[in-house]
Amino acid sequence: MAPAITKSAKKEKVFHPSSRKAGQLARKALRKGKVGNLSSERHKKHNSLVDQYGFFYHALPEEGELTLEELHHIVKDIWLTRFDDDLESERSARRKGRPKSTKETKLEELKLREAEVYRTGMEVIDLTHPATVTLFRRWDQKEAAYTHLLRFIRIFSDNPSHFVMSRPGKHFSLVEPDTKEDDAMEIVEQHPDA
Repeated sequence: MAPAITKSAKKEKVFHPSSRKAGQLARKALRKGKVGNLSSERHKKHNSLVDQYGFFYHALPEEGELTLEELHHIVKDIWLTRFDDDLESERSARRKGRPKSTKETKLEELKLREAEVYRTGMEVIDLTHPATVTLFRRWDQKEAAYTHLLRFIRIFSDNPSHFVMSRPGKHFSLVEPDTKEDDAMEIVEQHPDA
């Protein structure tokens, strides 16, 4: 019996560092890395938005919608304080004279950033608008793109009785009909013979 013939592994071709082919391969690897980073950043942003919208989804009452005062209460007393327990446990676990842990520093920065966003104007789904709440209750809690259909408002901690509509919503039930055509006068020509 003859010994089995095995194909030798294909040798990797080595290019001169200054060659055109080496430059092409370097550009290809750089682009692949950039696309991978953009994809991972997009997934992180998507997941954080889904978490935020999910929080407000579960904050909805069983029936009806929230008042502006209740929405401020949810943001101020629940949303902004959600990491207080973790932060307190990190502080208590640290021995006296030791520097802050990375987790504690990140939580403090996140808390300050979110408080500043709320002070200057936090964009939230308009849970005071009945049509928006009805649409929001149909959300599957997975796809952040669904929220583009909803109406968003910007609320401010400095002025809790005031809000600004930031996005009107793209769903057909939220789009107000174009009144320009309705207001136009209809002109009927009459012939002098009539």
